[in-house]
Amino acid sequence: MASRQTTTEPFVLGVTGGIASGKSTVCALFLELGAPFIDFDVLARLVVERGRPALKAIVAHFGKMVLHADGTLDREKMSRLVFNNPDQRRKLEALTHAPIFAEYRRQVERLTTEHPGAIIQAGVPLLMEMNLQSLFTKVLLVYASPDQQVARLRARDGISKNAALKMLASQLPIDEKVTRADYVIDNGGTEAETRRQVKALWHKLLQLIR
Repeated sequence: MASRQTTTEPFVLGVTGGIASGKSTVCALFLELGAPFIDFDVLARLVVERGRPALKAIVAHFGKMVLHADGTLDREKMSRLVFNNPDQRRKLEALTHAPIFAEYRRQVERLTTEHPGAIIQAGVPLLMEMNLQSLFTKVLLVYASPDQQVARLRARDGISKNAALKMLASQLPIDEKVTRADYVIDNGGTEAETRRQVKALWHKLLQLIR
């Protein structure tokens, strides 16, 4: 793994978690406290907008079948195409990762200029699966137990237990992710408990950057 950023660089907290662990909830709480937010899901959609080089490259490889009638990317069809095909998924990643990381760096530069000395947070669903720890000053894992993940997925998406378990199996086990994170917030309890942990970590980070 590459070394972490030095203290002279912007402080960026990489926020990740297992599927349905509540990463978005925690990011929203940090945003309330004043941490500008970069959402990698948004970046992933941005770089494949109509007219972007990444979308042209995707169409060149996968064909026009992955487009809607208006020329925009059919993300559901693309997801189905690569979900059970590791080779195709790696190809899609090869076409999109460089533009995503370039956009990420641009946003960090912009936020650093607009908010000098801020703690910037970046929400990255597959941070550890993609071994991106070196992009961030510190890494926070939002934790929920596998049983809680399954229950939330079933309630959120209306899917079977087997389907939820299959989705969990597509990511690193969350208990393994715990060992790779600098900080862990347990989002398995009440909203008040999660908020209390976020505030405690926020004060710890403020002390760290000072």
